[in-house]
Order: sequence, then C-alpha cells, then structure tokens
Amino acid sequence: MAGVSGVRGVFADTLNPLLVMRYAARFGLFCASESLNPPVDANPKIVVGRDSRTTGPALLHAVVSALLSVGCDVIDLGIVATPTVLLNVQKHSAQGGISITASHNPPQWNALKFVDGDGMFLSADKAARFLASVDAGIAWQDWQGVGSLSADPDASRYHVAKILALPYLDVAAIRARRFKVVLDSVNGAGGQISPLLLSELGCEVVSINGEPSGVFAHPAEPLNENLTQLEEAVKLHGADLGFATDPDVDRLSCVDESGTCIGEEYSVALAELFILPKNPGPVVVNLSSSMLSDHIARQFGVPVHRAKVGEINVGKLMQELCSPIGGEGNGGIICPDINFTRDAVTGMALILGLLAERGQTLSQVVAELPRYHIAKGKAEIPVERMDAALESIEAHLATYELDLRDGIKATAPDHWIHIRKSGTEPIVRVYAESGSEERSDQICKDILRKLQSV
Repeated sequence: MAGVSGVRGVFADTLNPLLVMRYAARFGLFCASESLNPPVDANPKIVVGRDSRTTGPALLHAVVSALLSVGCDVIDLGIVATPTVLLNVQKHSAQGGISITASHNPPQWNALKFVDGDGMFLSADKAARFLASVDAGIAWQDWQGVGSLSADPDASRYHVAKILALPYLDVAAIRARRFKVVLDSVNGAGGQISPLLLSELGCEVVSINGEPSGVFAHPAEPLNENLTQLEEAVKLHGADLGFATDPDVDRLSCVDESGTCIGEEYSVALAELFILPKNPGPVVVNLSSSMLSDHIARQFGVPVHRAKVGEINVGKLMQELCSPIGGEGNGGIICPDINFTRDAVTGMALILGLLAERGQTLSQVVAELPRYHIAKGKAEIPVERMDAALESIEAHLATYELDLRDGIKATAPDHWIHIRKSGTEPIVRVYAESGSEERSDQICKDILRKLQSV
C-alpha cells in the first residue's frame, strides 16, 4: 500500500528489499530537488531510524544502500521512536528522513514513512508527486560520488532533553510527586526512550514488554482490549498510572491508578487540559476524534477545527492556525513546541505535568470530564467495491450534517459517525461516538452491516 502514510506491506510478500531500494533511491533523488530544506552541500542529507521489527535490519540496509548509491549522506539513528526521527531531521538540518516502521500493524508488516526537510511527513500533494516518480530512472553514483554513512547514538537523548526544556513543564513538581508508572512498550521502540524520559522526571518505572525485540507481546494498537496485562500490572504494583505505546511510539494510551484503561481518545484531551490554560488557542483534531475536545475547548473559549485523518493533515492545519495543542483521537498527541507530529513520549510528560499541577489522580481528572464512548469497526471490502459501498451508505444518512472531505463524516446533535477507507490497510473503517457504549456499538454494527450488504 502506498499513500500519504508511506509505503507498507507484508515482508516477503508485498514488500521486499528490492522494492524498498527503489523507493529509497527515488526518495533521495526527490529530496535533492524538492526538500523544504534544500541542500547547501553537494550531497543531500537523509536521517534514517527504525522500530524494533525483526525485518527492520534487512530493510535498513536496503534503504541505506540505496541512499548512499544515489549520493546521499545518511545518518543512522538506530532503533528509535518515529517522532525522534522527525525531530532529528530538524536537528541535523537534513533534507529528509525515512522511518522504517509499520506503526500499529502486526509484526509481519513493515513500511517506510517519508519525512520532509521540515521534520514533518510529506504533505498529501508532495507524497503524490513522489510516488508518481518512483518508476522513473535512477542515476546511480560512481565510486567518487557515493554518499557517506554516520551514526547518531544520542538521538533519543536529544528528544528527551527538548521535552524537559518545555517552559511550561514544571519538572521539579513532577519529580516531587515521585510517580510510580507501569510502562508497556509492546516490545517496540518505546522500550528505550520512554524509560529514559520517565526516569528524568523522577518516576519509579516498572517496565513490561520493554525489550525491543519486535516480537509484539500483544496486538500492537494501544486499544483497551489489548492492554489487560498493563491493567493487571498497575494494580499489582500499586502504581499511580500506566502508559502504553504502539511500536513506533507515536500513539499513547493510559491506565488509571485503579487499573482501568481510560481509552486512547482521552490522551489528547488530557494534553489539552494541561496546555490550554497556559496557551489558549484553537485546537485541531481529526474528523474521527472525540467530542471531548469540543467540551474542553468551550471551557477555555477557543474553537475546535477538524482536519482529515492523518497526522500530516492535522499538523499542517495546526501550523496554519498557530494551534498550541491537538492531535488524533487514536492517542496521537501533537505538541507544536516539540514538533508538529504525533509524539507519545511528549504526551507522557504533558499528562504527568497535569497530574502534578492539579494534585489529582488520573481517575479524578477523568471523572470531571463527560464520558463519551467510541465504537470502532472495520469491514474487509474488495477495493473495486469500496466507492460503491460508501455511496450507498451516504443515502442512509440524509438526516445528518455531512462532511465528505475524508470519506463520510455524519454529525447529529448528540452523536457522530465516520466512515472512511483506511490509508494503512485494505479495509473500510467505521467510527461512532455517543454518550452510551451500547448505542455507539449498535450504530457501528448497523453501518458495518449496510457496508457489507452492498
């Protein structure tokens, strides 16, 4: 699958080193002429990092070989969080970056995510231009023109240092609380950077699934149903809270002190509660994000803007509106003072800052917010039938306010439905939110049934 989210597939099936080399080589050439940070030296500079998947080393070598061979200088960060890759593109004033990760996909998948010279993913238009160029010829360099390879072992420490330097983060107050935190990194890249940050914040860290082996301890998405081990560990250790991340550490979910997973949609809401009193401004979330953001924004007298799904869409709109906080309802917190990208590590610091500032437990903070329930489902529909299925559903939603920018977003006064083609899997996703778990589940099931009957 190729699109704004990069190029991904099942290793040794739809994705292989030969295919990856072509994409990487063409990306190096693309950055030489179209980077938002044009090269000042002869060779474009590309930052590369990967998550912990077992196929990561094979793809890393393919990527590095291709980039060097078209005359790019490559900086290898090793196993790092995806937001760390993006941040280090800025640090090194590079022309681009590649994160080798399939994010929340199962371990047999891998992918390349392409980063522009500003430390953000390629915009939709730019990604389309790049993908259209992939089959063009490749000008390989001779022995005098190949690029150089270097490593940066301090990429994660740079990321952590930037978080600790946030002017509104009271590090001393967080350290004084001496939080006990259980951390579930699902054996992904978070097992390295997350304990580093939490230790700097004075937390007692209990790590589960912290070995970056790429053999995921449970399904990789940080959804409630996948975090029962974390819930039990929080109760067992008498912890103040638990944090869960996906394999490339751009999504964050939280478990409260009672061992209850509060739902990934609350992650962005908690960050908003921390930031908006200090820096009120427009909130930007995507079309599938919870109504919680609307509730919180009203408290501070600021508007909520909704972008198409995809962190680049949210990040670009945040830039345009000078938004101080936003993200995606799947646990993807975007804090512009670090970067306009989803960042679970920064999210941990903001949530701990909120708890330290308020002197409350996580469950107490959540209890003050309205309880909405999002149901999520997916339908496997042949690609050739997807458009017809979406068109047929639109006719059933005539009484709703419709937004057709990204599939179908249907909004009523007390609930909403979002139906869209996935950018990362060959499926149609369905989301429904209301004030009742039963109602949301029923709405979602009804839509899925209609989709599959077309």
